[in-house]
Amino acid sequence: MVVREKFEYDLKLLRDKLIEIGQLSEKALTASIHALENQNVEAALEIIENDERIDDLDEEINDLAILLIAKQQPVAIDLRRIIVAIKISNDIERMADFAVNIAKSTIRIGDDPLFKPIETIKKMHAIAVEMLSLSIKAYNEEDVVLAKKVADMDDQVDEFYGQTIRELLGIMPERKELLQQITQLMFVCRYIERTADHATNISESILYLVKGRRYDLNA
Repeated sequence: MVVREKFEYDLKLLRDKLIEIGQLSEKALTASIHALENQNVEAALEIIENDERIDDLDEEINDLAILLIAKQQPVAIDLRRIIVAIKISNDIERMADFAVNIAKSTIRIGDDPLFKPIETIKKMHAIAVEMLSLSIKAYNEEDVVLAKKVADMDDQVDEFYGQTIRELLGIMPERKELLQQITQLMFVCRYIERTADHATNISESILYLVKGRRYDLNA
């Protein structure tokens, strides 16, 4: 295999690993809200256990990217592809950590019945997971229009976040026996809001990859 062919092969491998870590993180996030809603501690423990594979993939992506830079000394678009892969992998790994954190909140709540259905949290979570899914699609297709759409969806998550936190804070003084559960649910809301922020970061990385300049889509 000639040098350029090997480089193209490794670039594709890098992309494939990034898509895989994205899919695994999406699966973990989806499982985390199901575990919370059903108060399924066993499912929550499985999410925590499976996070090791995601961490390993993140390391593999970083190692491969560094090797490509060191051995091939790429320039222009190829260098951006490698740098962006490192950054996106880091964002996705953080999202998976939020899935683990939601699982831990599920364990802390335990089998105490949820004081009300978590419908608003589920809506916020669904948007954040869709943002991750679409951001990976936008990366794979280098689609800046789709990347911008993902960033625009962050406003919906922020709106649900503010609404839910205000509601939970309003209940807390009246239902002191629910302090532990409400605190954990507020943490969950924060983890989801941060997940959406990282999806927006991925969108910014895609725009940098394609256009060669940085954009602040959180502004």
